[in-house]
Amino acid sequence: MLRLRLKRNGRKRQPTYRLVIMENTTRRNGRPVDEVGYYNPITKESYFNEEKIAKWLNHGVKPTTTVFQLLLKANLIQKKIPS
Repeated sequence: MLRLRLKRNGRKRQPTYRLVIMENTTRRNGRPVDEVGYYNPITKESYFNEEKIAKWLNHGVKPTTTVFQLLLKANLIQKKIPS
């Protein structure tokens, strides 16, 4: 199953993350299927390729909890209201 998740980059105590599409059994820094953005938690700088993210979400890719919260803050997805 494909997941939309974070891949760590950067130096010790200066992390940056890439937003990637990966198989859920792949290790954290393994080879991604596609890269769709990045996030820097220190400077709060982020970039998300909206077209690629929308395409992958329509194909059934599920975001992790952290990525879901980042996408909510960026107004790229709507919070699902339980019925």
